[in-house]
Parts: sequence; structure tokens; C-alpha cells
Amino acid sequence: MVALDAFAFVFVAGLITALATGIGALPFFFYDSISDRGNVALWGFASGIMLAASLFGLVDEGLAEGTPAEIGIGMLAGVILVVLAHEALMDAEIDPQEYEEADFKKLVLILGVLTVHSFPEGIAVGVSFADLGLAGGTQLFGFTVPLLAVFMTLAISIHNVPEGTAISIPLRSMGVSKWKMVWWSVFSSLPQPIGAVVAFAFVRYAREFLPYGFGFAAGAMIYLVVSEFIPEALETGADLPGGGKPVLAGGIGLGVLLMVPLNFI
Repeated sequence: MVALDAFAFVFVAGLITALATGIGALPFFFYDSISDRGNVALWGFASGIMLAASLFGLVDEGLAEGTPAEIGIGMLAGVILVVLAHEALMDAEIDPQEYEEADFKKLVLILGVLTVHSFPEGIAVGVSFADLGLAGGTQLFGFTVPLLAVFMTLAISIHNVPEGTAISIPLRSMGVSKWKMVWWSVFSSLPQPIGAVVAFAFVRYAREFLPYGFGFAAGAMIYLVVSEFIPEALETGADLPGGGKPVLAGGIGLGVLLMVPLNFI
């Protein structure tokens, strides 16, 4: 039986990643706008972090727990779920500009759309805490925390910062107050602590599915990078030299270089 304080600890870790999204709005306290080049670099940086976290964190750990076939099945399931969720909500895509004037029904719809985008990241956090309290981790606040969990929480927190910036840009153009931009940025990632707790509970009570869980989280995140982050960056950088590809590649490389060494600490 898993103690309630373990669930609370995982929820707090997921909440930290959500709060990190609000950091993306902080540059607007000092600057009126962020250049296209800066945005492309941020998207690339976030993409590099997620790719490194997925491949060198989740997939690598999954291979230590199961077979390549199990990881592959899990990755395929992660991609399929995200694709199906996107298809189901395709006609309900919400522009951040609509946040400020949303009524209760629209807020529920917005939260549903945001869940599709941020829930897989919460799952990645929850799965990485599978060995919470077991031997082999590091001591934090009275818990034995797996190093993978520290790595994933840090990776997704860093990744969430550019997402918060992307959400704040249209809100800034509407004249939304700075602190409200911080709030809406955090709001966009609120499904993450919930996803973290759900995934943690699943892999702790059904541990034989742990390799599939690692694969699922990795597949979903890699798909989000390929289908959303990189296209968003290329669209933003369309007017830059080379279509923004050199800046994007540099951002991806920087993100990978930052995260890979952390995985071996």
C-alpha cells in the first residue's frame, strides 16, 4: 500500500512543473515583446529538453525495466492516444486570446484542450517516481527520490517556461495584466500534477506495466515535439534567415546539451 504522503509528494512535483509555466510570463514585466528569433530559440530549447528527457531518461530507464518490444508498444500507445485526443478536440481548439473573456463552460472546454497538451508531461513525471521510497535514490524532504524523477521534474519545468511565454504573447497584445498572464500560464499546465498522481498510482499498483508506462510517456512527448513544438517554431521563424531553421537547430542542441549531463549525475 502506498502512503498518502507519497501521492502528495508526487502531486507537489507535478505542481512545481505547472508553476514553472508562469515563469514564461515574467519577461513581459520588463519587455513589451519578444523577438521571433527569441521565440524560435525558446521552442527549440524546449524541444531539445523534451527529446533528451524522453530518449535518455524515459526510454533508457524503460529498457532497464523491460524489453524493447514493451517500450515500443508503450510509445505507440502514447502517440495514438495524443492523436485521438487531438482529433476529438480539433474543432474545439482554443486561442489563448479567449482565456480572458471565457465563461465557465468555455473554461471547462479550455481545460479539456490543455489536458491533451500537458497531461502526457504529467504522466512522464508520475512514471518517473515509480521507485519513490525504494533504495537507490537521493534523500529529499524525508523521501528517497529516484534520480530519474529529479531529472524529469527539472526537465519538464524548464520546458514549460517557453510554453508560458508562448501563451503570454497573445494575452500581452490584448492588454491583459502581467499577473493575469502569469496565472493563465500556470492554468495551462494544471493537468500536469493530476496526470502525475494518476500515472504514479498506476505504475505502483500495476508494476508489470512500468516499461509500457515509460514508453507511453516518451512516445507522447516525442510526438508533441514533432507535431507541435517544431512546426510552431518554424511558423514563427518563417521570415528569419533560413526560415528560422538554424536558430531552431541551435536551440534544440542547447536543450540536449543541458539535459544529457544531468542524466548521468
